[in-house]
Amino acid sequence: MGSETSDDACVYRLSDSLALVMTVDFFTPIVDDPFTFGQIAAANALSDVYAMGATPLTAMNLLCFPSCLDLSVAEEILRGGAEKALEADCVIAGGHSIADDEPKYGLSVTGIVDPARVLKNSGARPGDKLLLTKALGTGVVMTALKEGILTGDEAADAILSMRALNRRAAEIAADYHVHACTDITGFGLIGHTCELAEGSGVSVTLRACAAPLLPRALDMAREDMFSGGMERNRDYFGSRVSVDSGVSAALSSLLFDPHTSGGLLLSVPAEEAEELLAALKKEIPASAEIGEAAEKAERAVWVVN
Repeated sequence: MGSETSDDACVYRLSDSLALVMTVDFFTPIVDDPFTFGQIAAANALSDVYAMGATPLTAMNLLCFPSCLDLSVAEEILRGGAEKALEADCVIAGGHSIADDEPKYGLSVTGIVDPARVLKNSGARPGDKLLLTKALGTGVVMTALKEGILTGDEAADAILSMRALNRRAAEIAADYHVHACTDITGFGLIGHTCELAEGSGVSVTLRACAAPLLPRALDMAREDMFSGGMERNRDYFGSRVSVDSGVSAALSSLLFDPHTSGGLLLSVPAEEAEELLAALKKEIPASAEIGEAAEKAERAVWVVN
């Protein structure tokens, strides 16, 4: 596989029935608690493997750590990552650490997949329905938490969502004919949908009112609790997107906002969408049908109310 459509991970074919899937991801703390930070960073890195339809096998820790912090903080970060990897049945086989001015943590993950069952972000077909498996809003909610606008209790749903693996969503989806898949992270819902649409040669209509939102996410969007990443995403993807005038400015911005450890975006045949969504919602209640693919048009993504 090449890099033309910016897929979520590298796939290296070993044989007709086996391929390696490799990815790496790490970032600075998004929460104050080091154990929770380790969990979130690990779940985020593992997500790229699930987005490719693969099973994670091994991982290597990547840790940048300042000398001014007690080593117990590093231990808690690594413990959080290890527990999340254990939940994924993934073995942390080692890693590397360096001194740095700011903590950073993540994983380099290796998984396996049957080459015939690799999920790409470039296989969507006209008529497909788009399903999303996690609620949106981690960016604005966590910014509001850092600014003291929200309490820890008010941000609890966002933290729980970021800690959650996409494992079950991927396992459930594996029983259906998924045409394309990606996970929602730094480019936000609209950015990753743009990549899916352009890689697939289709246009996608997103129904903004159908997108699942975390508690207080829209309130915080109205309060402009956005990081600089939202504007960068809008600047980069905006020319490829048409947003209907009926979509509020706050909701539109929320759809551009970056996410951490977001859900899977699945493009599935219309005749299977209802059954797959029902199966997802039994275990992942936030799952929702948020749009559909059509023949390629002037814009990659059309956002309607």
